[in-house]
Amino acid sequence: MKRWLSRLAAIVALALPLCAHAQYPNKPIRFIIPFPPGGGLDVTARTIQQKLQETLGQPVIVENKAGAAGTIGADFVAKSAPDGYTILLGNIGTMALYPATYDKVAYKTLTDFVPVAQLISNSLVAVIPADLPAKTLPEFIAYAKSRPGKLSYASGGNGAITHLAGELLKGQAGLDMLHVPYKGSAPAVTDLLGGQVQLLIDVLAVSQGHIKSGKLRAIGVTGAARIPALPDVPTFDEAGLKGYDATGWQGIFVPAGTPKEIVAKLADALLKVMQDKEVRERFVANGADVTPQGPEAFAQYIRSEIEKWTRIAKAANVKVDY
Repeated sequence: MKRWLSRLAAIVALALPLCAHAQYPNKPIRFIIPFPPGGGLDVTARTIQQKLQETLGQPVIVENKAGAAGTIGADFVAKSAPDGYTILLGNIGTMALYPATYDKVAYKTLTDFVPVAQLISNSLVAVIPADLPAKTLPEFIAYAKSRPGKLSYASGGNGAITHLAGELLKGQAGLDMLHVPYKGSAPAVTDLLGGQVQLLIDVLAVSQGHIKSGKLRAIGVTGAARIPALPDVPTFDEAGLKGYDATGWQGIFVPAGTPKEIVAKLADALLKVMQDKEVRERFVANGADVTPQGPEAFAQYIRSEIEKWTRIAKAANVKVDY
């Protein structure tokens, strides 16, 4: 009898986690955004929050845990219970660029997190002052090559995608240009308009108004496809820099150790949300590409991104004190 009870207890102990997984979710989910309200990741979270709640049948509570360029919020999730009730909206910076460029990061993307789903991606746009003689990307490259060390490109900060996109251009095109980091895109655009710098590679939103007014000229798109808002502007690849790709992205992560069944349920819900017509239209209106991927494909993509940007950062000797 005692042996039978022991076996029954063991069976129950094994069954309880399976029941818990089957019932997931049965309480509110904390949705951590590692940046302040109003930024790009916050907009993404608010865009999918309501539909995700409806799909999961539980409240999804957005929490902004900003600081240290997004690493505080990411580290908070990494150290949270691996039960699917604390999720992170990460981006190329927090999950791929910082491991490649920062001296010290409190977490390791590939071992402290499980990628759940990629949501969107963003191509960048290369812009130059309209009074510069060059009118196309090949012309700008030729112009820069004829003036080694005399031209500068701006970025939104050391180690940012806007910085490394410029280094990738320099490496592929063989350019000698000075990098000038700014505290964000706004002051970089100001100096670009003033002619203090000659190039900025950033999201379309920061320069779209100046492109329309004719003060800045768009000469290339960094992703695999042209941007609908700039149908006449070719990709870098189309312009001759074969294989060039500097694309931002955002996706959902959970702490390492989260059961596969929970990861699968959360991924299914997110991919369903990203197929919603209203959600897709809102992202497209904001200039984003809807690029949903499940756990395995997203994990593989992240590994390739970390390898790629680590290689680029080392070649350009990019290292940021943290």
